[in-house]
Parts: sequence; structure tokens; C-alpha cells
Amino acid sequence: MPQRVGKSALLAQTLVGCSARGLLSLVLLIALAEPGMSAAEEQHRTGAIPIDRDLQALVKETAARVRPAVVNLASTVFVRDRGFVEEGLPFGLFREPMPRRQQGQGSGVIVSANGYIITNNHVIAGAVDVEVLLADRRQFQGRVVATDPKTDVAVVKIEAEGLPVIPWGDSGTLAVGDFVLAIGNPLGLSQTVTFGIVSAVGRADVGVADYEDFIQTDAPINPGSSGGALVNTRGELIGINTAIASTTGGNVGVGFAIPSNMARAALHSLLKTGRVVRGFLGASTQNVSPLLRKLFHLPDVKGAIITDLMVQGSAEKAGIQRGDVIVRFDERDVLHAGQLRNLIAGSEIGSTHQLEIVRDGQSGAVELLIKEAPQERASLRPDAAGKERPVHPLGGILVDNVSFLVARQLGLKARQGVIVVDVEQGTLADMAGMFPGDLILEVNRTAVPNLPAYQGVANAMAPKEPVLLLINRQGAMLYVGIEGG
Repeated sequence: MPQRVGKSALLAQTLVGCSARGLLSLVLLIALAEPGMSAAEEQHRTGAIPIDRDLQALVKETAARVRPAVVNLASTVFVRDRGFVEEGLPFGLFREPMPRRQQGQGSGVIVSANGYIITNNHVIAGAVDVEVLLADRRQFQGRVVATDPKTDVAVVKIEAEGLPVIPWGDSGTLAVGDFVLAIGNPLGLSQTVTFGIVSAVGRADVGVADYEDFIQTDAPINPGSSGGALVNTRGELIGINTAIASTTGGNVGVGFAIPSNMARAALHSLLKTGRVVRGFLGASTQNVSPLLRKLFHLPDVKGAIITDLMVQGSAEKAGIQRGDVIVRFDERDVLHAGQLRNLIAGSEIGSTHQLEIVRDGQSGAVELLIKEAPQERASLRPDAAGKERPVHPLGGILVDNVSFLVARQLGLKARQGVIVVDVEQGTLADMAGMFPGDLILEVNRTAVPNLPAYQGVANAMAPKEPVLLLINRQGAMLYVGIEGG
């Protein structure tokens, strides 16, 4: 029996041959078409982009182009379990267990034909061995060139030529609803391709890295996909898959990727200088909540509230005060604290920018001079020639100034010293027994009241020189010695 063909039926019949590019145009045409006018006639009348190939073919072509440039990374790290009290030892002493080897799996993306691979820092952090397996089953020994924990980006190098690469795309052009493919090695299953859309952009406060501006996607990402590629339908790299939001540990349709623009800038800086050069506000900030909007007399729930200032930092020199709310950076509205941090971090060192602030309900403007962010020490990696450099005894210790909250938690009367934020596994500091939460008060009998003082003493040390630290560990004062590399 003949059936009536309405708009819904026409849509169902036509989608079979619809392309990604033409899908949205087609849906809009059908929805807006005049009665009695076919979709083809409406398309011709409006000059819409013609439908030239179907979505399935587009996805297959894209997957075939990009898969060869996504690799499997197998890393080996040494981990150390907690110490334990052993019978027969004097009271108060404990035995340190021997480090043991632990294997990890992840993904990476080849970005140069001569063997440079970008991945996540957490995939290879502390690795003493990295094996790289290509899509064609060739296996190479990887060398960690440089890492940036703050953006969770790392660079691995293999000795090979003529490798397939994925071209960089512009993540700044992404919009919610764009089609994307995620390629990686989830759960040990190599060369896995998933398909979805961009479900959000500009995600911050996820808690994965210090600098966050994530692309959110529903293209399934699972453990082992970290460091893999997020590409658009043109086969361009627009993100590095990094994390998932999940209550079960598996994919629930909310994955996060580092935008390609951020990852590419970090890569170039790491290869050029061995570190990522960033701008620094010199102040602590927090987001505006609905209640804080009322209390700070703000027009809407936007901006970044200044909660603390670094002495002689960029913000203090610009005249910014605690309690000020930064609402604009040059011509851009500041939506939240994470966005402000990313804007400043990406600004050129020495450049000046106009900030609009709200102070006690009144608008004002200040000029901010961008200075470089304080450098935190990191483990030295082999140089470009592959020769091992002496490892600095303080390498792998990430430190920061003592905040009001930390000082209160530790019961400190004054904010003196630097707090250990992280200790990289397998480093000299790790083997000497340094832990996150240790408060470093002296380096080689020299007081280090703040981060600049610590950096000055650390930078003046010879790499092979042993170091003596005076630390406060949960209220107990003790000395820790670290051998030079």
C-alpha cells in the first residue's frame, strides 16, 4: 500500500546518502522548505553546499588516513611501596622495600616524519624504558625528550625516517556538534577508532592538569587511549586524548582532550628550550559563584576573584588588590579563573594587556605586564645527541610557595619555605625519601623562605653536588641528604 511521504519520511530516506558536511544543511532545508517544494529544489534555490558523499565513506577515509600515525606506548617505571616496620629493628626504624618494575600502556601521535611523537606526560612519567609499537607492527626504543606536567604533554623520539604523520588542525575553530574521531589503544586493543561529536569546549577545573582548556567529546575514550589522537573529518589533529569522567573507570560518553593549539605550542616550546615558557599573573584566583556575585556586587556570574598576591609579582605591580574581580582581558570577557590563567599563560613575555576589574562594585582598569612563570625543577633528560647529562639532585621535585591554607593546615606562624607538590618516581629525590607535603626550609644550610630563593640556590648548584635539605614533615624537623647524579 502506498504510504504518504512527509518530512520525517523524506529525511529517513535521504540520510542514507548524506555527508557530514551536507547533513546539517539538509535538515535545515527540510525543516524550512516551502510546501510543495522538494529538498533538491530548495537546495538549488538557496545555493546550499551539494551533498557529494555519504558520512560512512567520510569516516572510513579519515580513519584510514590517520591510523598509521597513532602508536602504542609501553612504559616501564619503578614504584616503591610504603615502608614497613620489621621485627628486630630498633624502635622507630622501618625498612624501605626494594623498588619494583611496573608496566603501563598508552598511546601517542607521530607529528614529524623523523620520529617525534606527542603524548600525555602521565603516560610516560617516571619511565625508565619506553617501547613504541607502530601500526605496521614495527617496534622502536623510545626516548623521552621533554615533559610538561602542567599541561600533561610529553615528547618521545624514535630513530626512524619517513614516518606517517597527522597534520595539525586549528582547535580554535571547533564548535559543539562537530564530528570527531578518537584513535588510540584502549584496554590494550591497538588501533581502535571511535566516532562522536564535540560535546563542549573550554572545559576547565577538571582536575587533570594545572592548565586546562579541554575539548569534551562523546567519542568513546578508555584507559590506554591517553595520548592518542582526536581528529576532525578532514583528518587533522585537533586534540590529544587525555582523560575521561567516569564513576566506573570505563567510558560513559564524557572524554577530554587537550586542544591542538595548546599541545602544539607546548611541543614547540619543549623542543626549543626544554620547557614551556608561560606568562604568570603572580596571584591566586577563584571562580565567581552565585552567592559571591551578590557579595562582590557583580552584574553576572563571571570573572576571576583575586584571593592572594605574590610580593612584587605582576599583579601587585599593576595595582591589583585582594578582592578585585578581573572581568575582562583586553577585548575578551573573563568567564572563569581557568580561562584567565590560560590567557595569561599564552601571552608573550614582556607584553602588556588591559584588564578590567571590579573593586567594591566599581569598574576600573589596570595595565598588566606579563612576566615569565617561576620555573619548577624537573628531571634532566638525555640531550638531543642522546648523551646522558648529570642529573640534578633536586630534579623531579615540584615545589610552590606556601599558601595561607597550607600554612594553616601545617600550623605555621609564618609562610616560610617551599612546599613539595610532587616528587617524580625514580629520581634521586624520590630514592632519598622526599614526599609531597614536605616543607623545605633550608638548602645546604641556606634558608629558602620562598620560591625565588629556592630557585636561586638550586640553580647555583653543580648537577653532581650532593644536597642537604632541612624539612618540616608533619611538624617534625629533619635533615634529608640527596646524592648528586
